[in-house]
Amino acid sequence: MRIVVLAGGLSTERDVSISSGLLVASALREKGHQVVLLDVFTGYEKDILDVDELFEQNYSFTDGIKVGETISDIDEIKENRRDKSDRYLGENVVDICSFADITFLALHGGEGENGQIQAAFDLLGIRYTGSGYLGSALAMNKGLTKSVLIQNKVLTPRGEIFNSPEEAMKWNIFPCVVKPCSGGSSVGITIVHTPSDYAQSVKDAFCYGETEIVVEQYVVGREFSVGLLGGRALPPIEIIPEGGFYDYRTKYQAGAAKEVCPADITEAEDKAMRDAAVATYDALHLSSYARVDFILDKFGNPYCLEANTLPGMTPTSLLPQEALAEGMSYADLCEKIIEISLERYAKKTDNSIGE
Repeated sequence: MRIVVLAGGLSTERDVSISSGLLVASALREKGHQVVLLDVFTGYEKDILDVDELFEQNYSFTDGIKVGETISDIDEIKENRRDKSDRYLGENVVDICSFADITFLALHGGEGENGQIQAAFDLLGIRYTGSGYLGSALAMNKGLTKSVLIQNKVLTPRGEIFNSPEEAMKWNIFPCVVKPCSGGSSVGITIVHTPSDYAQSVKDAFCYGETEIVVEQYVVGREFSVGLLGGRALPPIEIIPEGGFYDYRTKYQAGAAKEVCPADITEAEDKAMRDAAVATYDALHLSSYARVDFILDKFGNPYCLEANTLPGMTPTSLLPQEALAEGMSYADLCEKIIEISLERYAKKTDNSIGE
């Protein structure tokens, strides 16, 4: 099979995306597939494009990257682009993806995860992994996610959306969590314990190009994540950060957090969390695969925090660990994601034939 793995981009999670893309590409090549690894923003910048040769050579735009404790310099990435344009899709990206059997989206954050590239690929007839544009848009915006979950009676922390730092000063419940509305990998998220620290946290949350932020109640409890494949919940994994908060550094630095899977919880807690994950998946119109994050309080109530439509596939990522708990290797997981995603297109074809 010919597969493009699309990574990189301009979001704060660029390095995470490249790390995921490198591993996915390597795993799929080991399975015998022809794989081209592309940066969605820089694309393929050589003057002569021979798509057949790219697949035969298993072309990669980079050989490696390490996810550091801070995010990449996005302005530098833009400056180094050959055509100096602001287009999200780099040179030859569409042409190369059009020749693939499917494009594996190893993108995280920004246009890669908010439904925009999904909508563009739908219009261009390019098949891709993961949820469609609607589910991606709903899950990416934490404010919309919260509204949809409340409407569908999925337990989630009480919260509000604010469009400016001044408006956010209305909030008066502490401790609380302040987060950018559409960010990922915990970038810009802070736990605020006192009113005196609140204003600075709000200011920081608006520093990531956001026009709105979410402030929500801080729920005390244990942190978990539940992966889903084709709408089926995998074993919950518990995350125990060494510093007490699962921030960007903790997520991507080896040894910064202890992760336990299967989690040490009761059967009732396991069922409640898996059921809530499936309910979230269905409510947000997700498809193919996803990951849902929870806080389990002392009474065994799973509070849904957010859903991730393109879960990380880095060496420290959660979804591969959950799949492994069921005996599924990393390479098998990558192929399973492709298989489930292609089934979605097969169903569309079957439905159109029957109309």
